[in-house]
Amino acid sequence: MNNEELVLKTLSESADPMKSAEIAEKAGIEKAEVDKAIKKLKKEEKVFSPKRCYYKEN
Repeated sequence: MNNEELVLKTLSESADPMKSAEIAEKAGIEKAEVDKAIKKLKKEEKVFSPKRCYYKEN
């Protein structure tokens, strides 16, 4: 499973929006990798940010 899939899986399991550090902790990957994945997923419109620095699956 690549980092984008891990981020999406982690977000889908959470009822609430999450910070990238929380995603990194739950997914077991580096925060920098989560940030890269989120940037790509936002461009693909698979995640969005309901409030600053929090992310949620579309």
